[in-house]
Amino acid sequence: MDTSLDTELLNRWTKLAGAAARAVGVDLVRRYSEPHRRYHTVEHLAAMLAVIDDLAADATDIDAVRYAAFFHDAVYEVDGTDNEEESARLAELTLADLGVAPETVAEVARLVRLTGGHHPASSDRNGAVLCDADLAILAADESAYAAYTSAVRAEYAHVPDELFRAGRAAVLRGLVDQERLFRTPTAQARYAAAARANLAAELAALTAPAE
Repeated sequence: MDTSLDTELLNRWTKLAGAAARAVGVDLVRRYSEPHRRYHTVEHLAAMLAVIDDLAADATDIDAVRYAAFFHDAVYEVDGTDNEEESARLAELTLADLGVAPETVAEVARLVRLTGGHHPASSDRNGAVLCDADLAILAADESAYAAYTSAVRAEYAHVPDELFRAGRAAVLRGLVDQERLFRTPTAQARYAAAARANLAAELAALTAPAE
């Protein structure tokens, strides 16, 4: 715990969960600092929390959303098929041990699982805020978006380029085909146009014929 960002995140965690939960915060920050991560890092978590702050008025239980942000990538293996489920289970066990109210624990776990597909119901205000925060990177400016795509590729460095391009293109098409990329009015107005432009440009690059 020697960087300013680690300290900032730990301070945010203890403000949310209480000073007695500090050891849990240390473990969570450590998880986001694992060496195999290139995008799903402390920087991603901090960026999500900043967007959640911005969208807080759209949530019905902002504490649950913030807890979910801390846990949503707590378990992350690049080729894992159950990262969200394992992260949700970790949240359930950890928050219960901390004495968090059962209804809050259940909501946090539900929200973490929701990040596996980013399809909150139209009435799910907490889910809308969390998913919008997780996808906000899609609307980044050119340099930040390039850094994001580079980090994603680095996490999958073991995957041959042809396979990566096909898989990444499929993910992007799934996003492009959504009627609404962002579910809160604020995020839709602020991010949607830039995100769609970034997705279209990346998809075109991924599917361009090899020279």
